[in-house]
Amino acid sequence: MLVINKVAIYKLPCPIFVLCCQLFCSAAIVAGANHVGLLQAEVTEWAKLKKFIWVVVGFLGTIFANIKVLQHANVETFITFRSSTPLILSVCDYLFLGRMLPSARSWGALLVLLGGSLGYVMSDSDFRVDAYVWLFLWYCFFTFDTVYVKHMCDTVKMTNWSRVYYTNAIALVPLALSLPILGEHKKLERVQWTPDVVGPLVLSCVVGLCMSHSAYLLRDTVSATLFTIVGILCKIITVVINVLIWDKHATPTGIMFLLVCVLAGTFYEQSPKRSQSNSNSQQQQG
Repeated sequence: MLVINKVAIYKLPCPIFVLCCQLFCSAAIVAGANHVGLLQAEVTEWAKLKKFIWVVVGFLGTIFANIKVLQHANVETFITFRSSTPLILSVCDYLFLGRMLPSARSWGALLVLLGGSLGYVMSDSDFRVDAYVWLFLWYCFFTFDTVYVKHMCDTVKMTNWSRVYYTNAIALVPLALSLPILGEHKKLERVQWTPDVVGPLVLSCVVGLCMSHSAYLLRDTVSATLFTIVGILCKIITVVINVLIWDKHATPTGIMFLLVCVLAGTFYEQSPKRSQSNSNSQQQQG
């Protein structure tokens, strides 16, 4: 998805419009499929809608900062900074989501992740101050979004497709209103809608729907920290694709640090819930 978005906003330099297309397609497809009975999504309820407002705040902040990072930095910069998020998320899991703190092995893996991230920053071949400002904003939004959405999955019972519909439909409203404010409607008037522009846009919409659905399924199953680490491990494929098709990739030293981050992630073990851990301890004592 990172590479597809990078190509989409390179061919169509209107990131908010690209996001609006992705959100609209996801919400419209879910609504249409629910109408004809292909999938199940609950009717909109005000009580759930209010809780999803904060989901949308985290979601919009994350994806907007994500797009801005991809505009100003290479893909590896973003991936490596993301590799450091499990360190703080493991503490958030403990403080807010009822998980145990990581084991010594997991702490070691997380510290290596952080070390790899710092190593990349020192060898970054495309250092830009504005890129790192957006990375910091993304970091804050991503942490909030990951923790709060996991809380929502644990406490608000609804089908997975309903979560996809709520998130994309609600987020579309403020994002669409921002199009004229940011002046992207003027850029769109000058766009030539050739196949090499439309193709990546359509592909990003299709993959966006798949990502939204699969992400919620994974969030519902694993901890916030493990969810993030799974995403990091998947990024090795992104790196390979990026090196093959793009000329804006990192130096060999930078990629080495990225691979260190990915390798460290494979050694992380999900922390059990504190109630589950206490139950196991009582059974062993009995």
